[in-house]
Amino acid sequence: MNSGSSIYEVLGEEKIKVLVHHFYLYVAETPELRRLYPEKDLAPAEERLFLFLVHVFGGPSTYLEKRGHPMLRRRHFQWPIDEKMRNVWLNCMFKAMDQVEIETDIREALMNYFIKVANHMINR
Repeated sequence: MNSGSSIYEVLGEEKIKVLVHHFYLYVAETPELRRLYPEKDLAPAEERLFLFLVHVFGGPSTYLEKRGHPMLRRRHFQWPIDEKMRNVWLNCMFKAMDQVEIETDIREALMNYFIKVANHMINR
């Protein structure tokens, strides 16, 4: 990755969309995570994560325009997130990453980002 390029510029929206789609396919198969979504259709959650990642990876700020500041811990505090849940979430995300062709340095940057955020979300 060029040091001046954002993850968004390198991956592009399509790869981010595919990553998020695969993530939610794994969420649907993972009881610990699936039960956190009372709605039958995961498409709205998928869209929110896609817009969030586009924003944090350097793309358009559509997420902020639609949802405001992310406030991740506050938005997720209603669910008990311990180390086990963090690991379940990370496992789904890492499996999703395996479904997308991603350069090694971008993969490492994504992994570091997701680990940092997942650790920050622990509230139990």
